[in-house]
Amino acid sequence: MQFRQQALSKLQSPEELDLPVRLARPRGLLTLAVTLLAMAAGALWATTGYVDSNVSAPGVLTYGQGSYVVQSPVAGQVTAVLAKEGGRVAADAPLVKVRRADGRTDVVRALAAGRVTSLAATIGSVVTTGSDVAAVERTAHAHDPLVAMLYVPASGGASVAPGQPVDLTLPSVPEGTYGVLRGTVKAVGRTTRTRRQIAAFLGDDQLAARFTRGGQPVAVLVTLDASRSTKSGYAWSSPAGPPFALTSMTPADGSVRVARQHPAEWLLP
Repeated sequence: MQFRQQALSKLQSPEELDLPVRLARPRGLLTLAVTLLAMAAGALWATTGYVDSNVSAPGVLTYGQGSYVVQSPVAGQVTAVLAKEGGRVAADAPLVKVRRADGRTDVVRALAAGRVTSLAATIGSVVTTGSDVAAVERTAHAHDPLVAMLYVPASGGASVAPGQPVDLTLPSVPEGTYGVLRGTVKAVGRTTRTRRQIAAFLGDDQLAARFTRGGQPVAVLVTLDASRSTKSGYAWSSPAGPPFALTSMTPADGSVRVARQHPAEWLLP
């Protein structure tokens, strides 16, 4: 009771009426300033920023014409391999020689001009009729541009359309150093692709098995943005990109930007 009376007497004392009143401590003012700054930054981002909606899919760098697998028309032993992996071949160029059981020799030839991506036949190996001999990518010229073929899950294929930008991450290129490869959707398949169809286009059954692991996907053709200032000849998110050229059949993971929205669009009806 004594303390209460002292407090009341101080409040009623006229000489203390001109003392300043402390509304907040310095620490409270700092907290208030930080809160107001955060609110202002949030409001600015809501009006000028944006959020991307992306669809991710695995894929591979290749040529737009696809690949084909050369099979032996006869059974016998391989006596000569006339092509090299990575080398170019013309249409009807000899690939391997196969000696039949009766002593006659047949020459297995390329079906169309392109680049040999793999050779299954080796000298001395025995092949049967229909055995895979080689896989060849169709290319008309040595400097044909690469494209990316993405295999988008069927659930996300409907949101992908020509003209949408694509970022491609290559496992062989450190993203932290050289960034991502830039591209643009050129075409979207109208139907899903089976494992056999993908293997026939890429000439690689293992890749086809990987791309169909979660079901039959939609094929999306992506053109790579060209650049004269990079060693690879394509545009990257970094100024120069990697200091080497790109090769076909390089695995890639694509991220297709299917939509861009301002955060304010979520808040306003």
